[in-house]
Amino acid sequence: MNKQLLNRRVFNRLCVALGSSFFSVGTMIMALSSASARAATPLVKFHDGTSVPALGQGSANLAQGRHPEAAEEEALRTGLSLGMALIDTAEMYGDGQSEKLIGRVIAGQRDRVFLVSKVWPNHVMGNGIARACNASLGRLGTDHLDLYLLHWPSRDTELSSIVAAFESLRAAGTIRAWGVSNFKVSDMEDLFRVSHGDRCATNQVLYNLGNRGIEHDLLPWCEQHGMPVMAYSPLGGAGASLLRDSTLARVGAAHGCSAAAVALAWTIRNGNVIAIPESGSAEHVQENAVALSLTLRPDELNALDEAHPPPNR
Repeated sequence: MNKQLLNRRVFNRLCVALGSSFFSVGTMIMALSSASARAATPLVKFHDGTSVPALGQGSANLAQGRHPEAAEEEALRTGLSLGMALIDTAEMYGDGQSEKLIGRVIAGQRDRVFLVSKVWPNHVMGNGIARACNASLGRLGTDHLDLYLLHWPSRDTELSSIVAAFESLRAAGTIRAWGVSNFKVSDMEDLFRVSHGDRCATNQVLYNLGNRGIEHDLLPWCEQHGMPVMAYSPLGGAGASLLRDSTLARVGAAHGCSAAAVALAWTIRNGNVIAIPESGSAEHVQENAVALSLTLRPDELNALDEAHPPPNR
């Protein structure tokens, strides 16, 4: 993991000065140079050598009326401007409405985005994966996905058929890589027994400070196989009390940042996890992005472990 991070105070000053306006990566780099600081977003590397920001953006509840869509688009653009270049979506999110919203956001700047979508397991039979992928591409307004995931394990279709379909899309250039989501260790072991199953790029699963179950077995398994994990709901998910946690608040106060930034910095601390928080607010995205420049001290990590113990192995 590239761990030479942007100084947090410089980062915060830039966020305040720039607000939620969109600016290019080149503009950001020039601004940082003038402030005598060098930008270095923490990166996570896939087995094919591709590197992505450790902090991306989720979209499970976007385009579903929770916020004005203009505000949600602004939030995603703000995240891109702050280095959160990975955007995750799925055909099932809002029955495709999330993909359409993201399509509007990335129009004209597709080359700046690492784009991830997912196929629903009911759509994997026959040539269903190819059809679902083409439909997602149409909604997103692009000719390829950087990463395409199986949303949940399918109990009706053999893994060998699913892998073959993904590999066919990859060979055609329709997707750059493929992976899975919500797979347990036993599912991963089954996958790796299939021809080319070891080409799986990632496993997207629930992981946050309050839900550390994957540390028991799945996270170590993925690390042993050189596979990064993508963490959804890194802030606890809808209705979670995680961000009201007093220890997170105390650590955040010490760093002059939000509890959310601390929770995200904790999630991406080891260099093998990509966190994809969702937000429909540019202000909240700015708070989240501070995690890119936040390194937690050993005593702070210990305090968080005491408040939210890791699972017994």
